[in-house]
This record gives sequence, structure tokens and C-alpha cells, in this order.
Amino acid sequence: MGVQAVVFDIGRVLVQWRIASLYEKLIADPARLDWFLSEVVTEAWHAQHDTGKPFSEMIAELSAQFPEERALIEAYAPRWLECLPGPVSGTHEIVRALDARGVPLFSITNFGVDAWAMFRPTFPVLDCFRDIVVSGHERLIKPDRAIFDLAARRFGYAPQDMLFIDDNADNIAAARALGWQVHHFLDDAAALEADLRARGLL
Repeated sequence: MGVQAVVFDIGRVLVQWRIASLYEKLIADPARLDWFLSEVVTEAWHAQHDTGKPFSEMIAELSAQFPEERALIEAYAPRWLECLPGPVSGTHEIVRALDARGVPLFSITNFGVDAWAMFRPTFPVLDCFRDIVVSGHERLIKPDRAIFDLAARRFGYAPQDMLFIDDNADNIAAARALGWQVHHFLDDAAALEADLRARGLL
């Protein structure tokens, strides 16, 4: 079955994401850092943002829960880009190679509205994408079926004609169940490139 369009996730496929990258600069004690990242500012807490909840509400609520940590919690929003230490090695070159060959490129990403507004201008490789479905704007989030259905309508291709690339196993399973072709990205650009070559896309 041929692929007519390629759909990328962004976080941990095109850009690294580590909340620790920010807080390692702010918390010197390793044990306290581990506690803070497992109990206070966690990935599960951040996931609210991807559903459409503003940073301001999240930070106010968490600061009320952990008032002694208010200063550290309040650093999260203005310094959020420091949680993105750099691009994922090798994947930008793949995006640009696909684009140069005229392959239609799209993205479905779990990303909050505030974070997206900060991030998008810093990441010119996204100019290669014809459309990007952002969870926070749509108030739909992977792996829910609704965001995949919305993306298929927006992108204009049947699921079976698109290759979906994501690092999250639940997202991959959801897309596969809906008929999408999939590549589970495991921080291995060489494996992704090999898959794309085998499909005749590179």
C-alpha cells in the first residue's frame, strides 16, 4: 500500500523535550530535583496544557497546592522553551529531504496554545508542513480518535494513504487501529530513514 502523505509528531520526534533541562538549572540538589520533577512539575501535570488549559491557570492551581514551591513553579511558563534542549538528531534532514521530493507533509502534535505560540517561531523546519493539527487549539488530544479523524479531514487523505510517525506507543496503536500506516519512532533517525526508503519516499 503506497504512502501519499507523511504525518509527523513533533515532541521527541523533531524536538527534544525534557522538563529537567529547565529545572536542572534551578535546583542544585539531585534528590530535591528528582522529587520536584516526580511530584510537582511533572509530565502528567503538563499534559493539561496540551488539552487547552492555559499555563496561567495551571500554575496558579499548582502554586496553591505547593505554596513553598511557588517561585520554581512560576518559572515554568516564561522559561518553557528551556525544556526543549534542541532538535532530535537526524530528523530535520529527513523532513527537508521529503519536502524536496514533493512529499506532502503534515503534523499532529499534542501541544498547548501558550507553548505553541512560544515554540513555533523558533522552529523553521515546520515551514515544510502544509498543515499542523495542534491539540491545544482543537481541544482534542492524541491518542483520542477524534484528533486523528479531524486530521484526516483537514489533510485531505484517507488514513490508509498516510504514514504517521510518533514516539508514543499509545498514539501509534490508536492510529494503526484507525487504518493509518505507522512508524514507531524510537529516537533512531536511521531506522526512520530506512523505513521511508523502503516505502519509496526517499
